[in-house]
Amino acid sequence: MRRRTQAGNIESLGDILGKVLKKRKISLNLSLNREDKRLTAAWNKAVGNRIAVHTRPDKLQRDTLFVKVSDSVWMQQLHFLKQDILGKINQLLEGKTVTNIHFSLGKTSPLPAAEDKLPGAARHSLKARDKRMIEENTASIADPELKDILKKVMTREISRRRLREEKKTSER
Repeated sequence: MRRRTQAGNIESLGDILGKVLKKRKISLNLSLNREDKRLTAAWNKAVGNRIAVHTRPDKLQRDTLFVKVSDSVWMQQLHFLKQDILGKINQLLEGKTVTNIHFSLGKTSPLPAAEDKLPGAARHSLKARDKRMIEENTASIADPELKDILKKVMTREISRRRLREEKKTSER
């Protein structure tokens, strides 16, 4: 076997996990801290659900809000609405003043509020054996953030499968 001398096609774990979750149609907003959640909530309220679905506030840096937009058409439209959005966001973000909004194309995700609303049986708690299985499978992971992410993904997947099984049995 030949040894590689260049880094080549190395992908970050976050990118790989994102692709797997996207393929499974699982969306989780895992990396938000308190300030990010406040910013996201203010943004979603300022622009409304229709625009929020196509955008995601990325960061607030030196009075400039950086926002990821799903496509160029929405980005163009948002440039026309920028002054109105600035006024609304400044009312909602008490204690901080945003003087500019910078839009760029990027990945956007569904509204966090919609994420938390799992359909039907998926909201129910897991069975004891499921919890035990998740704990056993994540016990050897040293990184607490990665461990938490995997626990959430596994919980979501088990809930999704249970819901699908219940639908199949109710259709019979």
